[in-house]
Amino acid sequence: MNTSIRNTGRLLTAALRTLLVLTVVCGVLYPLAVTGAAQTLFPHQANGSELKANGKVVGSSLIGQTYQLPKKDPDDPDEAARPDLRWFQPRPSNGLGTNSVNTQYALILSGATNRSADNAELVQWIEDAKKAVIQDNATEGRRISPSEVPADAVTSSGSGLDPHISPAYARLQAQRVAERNGLPADEVEALVADHTQGRVLGFIGEPRVNVLRLNAELKELVSRQAR
Repeated sequence: MNTSIRNTGRLLTAALRTLLVLTVVCGVLYPLAVTGAAQTLFPHQANGSELKANGKVVGSSLIGQTYQLPKKDPDDPDEAARPDLRWFQPRPSNGLGTNSVNTQYALILSGATNRSADNAELVQWIEDAKKAVIQDNATEGRRISPSEVPADAVTSSGSGLDPHISPAYARLQAQRVAERNGLPADEVEALVADHTQGRVLGFIGEPRVNVLRLNAELKELVSRQAR
């Protein structure tokens, strides 16, 4: 019996030593090593790919965000959000509603709609979104046909948090943005062209425009124009 107790004691001691060693290695040394390597080799990415404007962090280049007007009634939870049309607008978030109704980009709601292409509610969302895009981007002397509205203008990404839009959707908004900000249309179109990224390695993915980067540069352009 004494032998059995001693064996049990040795096993318990070995288990506790193993737990202590693994806790130090996996819970302390490994995280410190990975964090140190990331901060040394990829500091921008390790800190969330933050984008700064005038020395202040305005968001992450990896996560989309909204550009909306303040509520008319801050105490009304059911009041629909309205896009601030001075800025380039992102694609709908989480597949809910339209650009002018529900583009929340809430991290806790990351995900797609999981609705089939013939789902009546999804079809209605897309139709409403297309009408909103046409209405929002109509300018003096310019009318937009439904066929001109790109797919990403009326549908969310798989995560619902995509910070990019297609060059076609950015170009569709350029004239409206120029008009709302009192800028020459060719300058805004050039801004879109400058911020259009090609396919990764020339063949992966699609050309895209980061909306946050584009709007940050637009703000700088508006400020320079006002001086």
